[in-house]
Amino acid sequence: MAWLRSLVFLLVKSLLTIPFSLLVVVCFALPPLPRWRLIALWGRMVIWLARVVLGIRHRVEGAEHLPAGPAVIMAKHQSAWETIAFQQIFPPQSFVLKKNLLHIPFFGWGLALFSPIAIDRAAGREALRQIEAQGRQRLATGFWVLIFPEGTRVAPGETGKYQIGGAWLASKAGVPVVPVAHNAGRCWPKNAFVKHAGEIVVRVGPPIETTGRKATDVLADTERWIETAMRDL
Repeated sequence: MAWLRSLVFLLVKSLLTIPFSLLVVVCFALPPLPRWRLIALWGRMVIWLARVVLGIRHRVEGAEHLPAGPAVIMAKHQSAWETIAFQQIFPPQSFVLKKNLLHIPFFGWGLALFSPIAIDRAAGREALRQIEAQGRQRLATGFWVLIFPEGTRVAPGETGKYQIGGAWLASKAGVPVVPVAHNAGRCWPKNAFVKHAGEIVVRVGPPIETTGRKATDVLADTERWIETAMRDL
């Protein structure tokens, strides 16, 4: 039954994605925030499909911790679910992604109009400068910035190496870091076709202040909070 539900979900999602991508491209002239809200409708439909077809629900804990102004969200990365659902859970946001993802037909076109921070991860120190320059610009226009500090998806129970980029941007821009833990990988495993019914818990932590602090210290506090929270999920 899980296999059949996953097949139906994939087919319906694909049917939605192609025409919606074309609609988004037509609306490229809209200002960034209205354009973001239009594109985010696709994510709302996908999360609704996940609930109705796959039986995947979610619950948010700690939403009261979200600051009033723009911040850098640093979150665990276990699946594709959070890249879609976070667009509904948090304020309008720009996210860091690999530049080559923008070349994917239809899907990449929509991503490009989402005002992402597109970087070349093989560029080393230059990638860090790209995150800072583009991130400052997004924050200045009212967007939050979403960064997965481990850089890639990790399976439940595993921990990747936390990268400095998000903490660096937050420290340079003088905005707080919002740490986020979740267990999406249990229902929506990495690179898995079959998805499983259940409840995903998203836990939002208190903002981590960055003013006057080294990025390495901010990163250490962020990793400590996320990994501690992950043990409870």
